Amino acid sequence: MQPTTPPAGHRDETPAARREWTTRHAVQATARRTAALVNALVDKAPSADTVTEVLREHGEDGPIELSADDLAELRSAALRLREVFAADDTDRAAETLNRLLRSTAGTLRLTSHDGASPWHPHLDSADDAPWGEWFLASSSLSLLVLLWNHQRPPGGVCASPACRNVYLTLGSGPPRRYCSRRCATRERVAAYRRARG
Repeated sequence: MQPTTPPAGHRDETPAARREWTTRHAVQATARRTAALVNALVDKAPSADTVTEVLREHGEDGPIELSADDLAELRSAALRLREVFAADDTDRAAETLNRLLRSTAGTLRLTSHDGASPWHPHLDSADDAPWGEWFLASSSLSLLVLLWNHQRPPGGVCASPACRNVYLTLGSGPPRRYCSRRCATRERVAAYRRARG
């Protein structure tokens, strides 16, 4: 929702600095932010500080003031977005995304937040849309592009009963079942102990 402030003199910076500034608005970066916020918002009622920390970790650097209503709207959006990660197959993920996209408040448009960021697409109603609206619209758009590019669900839900976090499937390779190596290892060890016990 808030613009990302470019580095001082960004037009004269090195190509690497310009790339870093631009990639904050890339589809994969937005999708990573989506997964992190869904994980922070779904299973518990996080504080405004916790959500602000996740937003800052993913490039938001303007003033972030989250009210109780903002947190409730963000959590509602996260619960809806989690359905995309929980989809059993590509068709179900696409149907869920289509439903979410129909509920967005705006039409597809490009914005640079008055030159404070690189041009990037938005589906929310305005650059200063409410946090929940912005989160649902920007996340739906990034997950749509990932599904379109890879022709598979953009992620999943960790198979570990002790975790249940969502994760992205950005690379190629065999289908993932766990959000991290730690969860996969924990479940392998538990299965080994059950088999021996």
